[in-house]
Formats: sequence, C-alpha cells, structure tokens
Amino acid sequence: MEPEKRALEWKEWEGSAALPLYASSLLAACGMVKHAFTTRLGGVSEGIFDSLNFSFSRGDRREAVEENFHRLAAALGVPYESFVLSDQTHTTNVVRVGAKDRGNGIVKAQRFHDVDGMVTDEAGVTLVTFHADCVPLYFADPVHRAIGLAHSGWRGTVGRMGSVMLQTMQKEFGTKPKDVLCAIGPSICKNCYEVGEDVAAAFQKEFQGKEGQILEEKGDGAYLLDLWQANAVVLREAGVLPSHLSVAGVCTCCNPDRFFSHRVSRGKRGNLAAVIGLA
Repeated sequence: MEPEKRALEWKEWEGSAALPLYASSLLAACGMVKHAFTTRLGGVSEGIFDSLNFSFSRGDRREAVEENFHRLAAALGVPYESFVLSDQTHTTNVVRVGAKDRGNGIVKAQRFHDVDGMVTDEAGVTLVTFHADCVPLYFADPVHRAIGLAHSGWRGTVGRMGSVMLQTMQKEFGTKPKDVLCAIGPSICKNCYEVGEDVAAAFQKEFQGKEGQILEEKGDGAYLLDLWQANAVVLREAGVLPSHLSVAGVCTCCNPDRFFSHRVSRGKRGNLAAVIGLA
C-alpha cells in the first residue's frame, strides 16, 4: 500500500525578514509539537552558503550561522538555547536527550559524535538534524508525549534508521509504533538519485521482495533509488499505521534555488535544518 501523501503547509516567519519553512500537516494537526524543515532562503550567509545555512563546519562565518539560528528560533517561537545539535556521520546511532543537553553544539561544545538520531520527552528541548538531500524523519508519540528526529541517507535507510528510532522510543518511553505519527521530509527524489551496483545490491538484500518498489534499473550498472518509499516501507514494517505516515513529496535536488542539494552543488553548499520540539 502506498504511503499517504499529505501536502506540506507553507509558513512565513513574522519578523523583519521572511523565513519560509515547510511543516507537515499531519504533525501540525496533533497540536503537540513545533516543527519545521528549512529552505535556503531568509538568512544572512553569503556565497555558496546563500543564505540560510545552519552548518558550523563547512566554512561559513560562525556569526552568520548563529544569526540564522536566531531567526529560526524566532520563527518557531523557541529559545535559541533550546536547540540540541548532533554530529551526523550516516550511522543508525540514536541518543536520548533532555534539558541538560539544551544548547549542545550551538552554545555548548558538541558532545554527540556519530549520532544521527535523537529522542526526548522533555519540553523546552528542540532537536535539530542537518540535510542537503538526505531524508529527515520526524516522530511524534501523542500517548507518551515523546518525539524523535533522524537523519537518514542511503546508509541510514538500508540500516533501517526509522525502525531503530521506534525501538529506542519504545525502550525509553514505552512508545508503541501504532501510536506514532511519522513524517518523511523534503529530500532527494527517485528521479534525481542515481546509484551504482554496490548501493543497489545493499537495498536488494535488505528489502527482498520489495526491491521493485524501491529500485529502478537504468542499465550499465546504474539504478534509481527511491529513499522516500524505502523509508516508508521501513516505518510501516516497524508498525507505523499508513494513516499516520506523511511523505513530503518535495525534492531538494529538483529545487536548488530553494534548497541546498549536495548532488547539484557537488558538495559546495550549506546545510538545511530539520527541527522538532514539544509545544
């Protein structure tokens, strides 16, 4: 069964400058979270980072990135110090964070290394992951008032990051997958994501019987990989109800004027941010 596609709502930041954000209507309707996925518009960074870059490690001026975070905080209505950042390295490592971790990686030294997913059930904590084609995965458990956020590129997806997140939430908070609302945010689409035989083989092995939904062979050892569908399969097989799954259907690679895309820029770019916190 195809995952249900829900339109993303466009939000405008009410301030001195427009800060366009994407937000899942499914998550917004639950009334429990503040969340967003950023574009590259509305910030102060320059050059290849133009203009809403959230990376401190790609060569942008720190003052510019800090101002971008201040604008995002104002748009969401959360304290700047509430952001919790991690050091992503395409793993399926997940950590539980809380009030003691507020400001990690932004006003405090980064202490989460090799971490691509975070969960919390504490208010006043805003989780942040970084993207430039890879998939952002959002989780909200309205029964236990717990949330999660993950970065899932092809390695994370073949490693079933969505399932690892749900298992972590179940262990930490008692979460049941059938209760969880999940959103797959803007990221690279199948038509833009060409991979070689090595990556295709990893997906064929992990998704036996469903590889036809995920991979399309182009010939000469090239395949088109559908990370949206692959992550949807992972989440459904982990117990997420189809009606609790929202897929953005917005491609970062197709829209380089609106989003940073690693493929389009050949790595010369800033980072987009996925964010979620308990309202």
